[in-house]
Amino acid sequence: MDVSTAVKQRISTRGFLDTPLPKAEVEQWLKDAQRSPSGGNLQPWRVIAVSGEERDKVVQLAAAKLTGNPRGEPTDRPIYPEHITDAQNARRFRVGEMMYEKLGIPRDDKAGRLTWFMRNYNFFNAPVALFFVLDERVGHGQWGHTGMLMQTLALLAEERGWGTCMQECWGVLRPSLKTHFGLDEHEMVWCGMAVGIPDKDDPVNALYTERAELEEFAELRGF
Repeated sequence: MDVSTAVKQRISTRGFLDTPLPKAEVEQWLKDAQRSPSGGNLQPWRVIAVSGEERDKVVQLAAAKLTGNPRGEPTDRPIYPEHITDAQNARRFRVGEMMYEKLGIPRDDKAGRLTWFMRNYNFFNAPVALFFVLDERVGHGQWGHTGMLMQTLALLAEERGWGTCMQECWGVLRPSLKTHFGLDEHEMVWCGMAVGIPDKDDPVNALYTERAELEEFAELRGF
């Protein structure tokens, strides 16, 4: 598979088979991704991969913390900023509506939509999950570099026939995850990633999100 194909076919996979991923293959995947760009070669990231019982412990933690309180724990690093543009907000609304259309959950079924959303915290049934850990003191550049690592992992997963879903939703459990993983004083979980074999029969995996036209996001000068 070439890179262009991997970029075009990558989606946020939200339906996985429970087929295990061998430890050796996950290790090699992570090693390959270490060639991701890193400003100054700081490699500011740390990754915790969970599967089996360790994965189940995180799912149980989420259930205990979020049952009756889906907003989770206070954080000074919200998933979405307080101020986003009208265009950005429209895109966010649109992708949500597209997803629920695929699932057959109407807008007035608030309980159904919430139940579906909570599947995030079971990794959409994926057998493996990654958690990306950063030092709280790093700058925005290092957050960006870690995002490059995540994208590299996603594209390498496509090459392997795996699917991924970036999961910033885990940010609502940062304090509990910090304790659960025994992180150092200044470490924090930024976000997660569900990883596994896509369930091609799950209708949600037919969602292919829209993207802005070139002229909406790019200027070409001097050509």
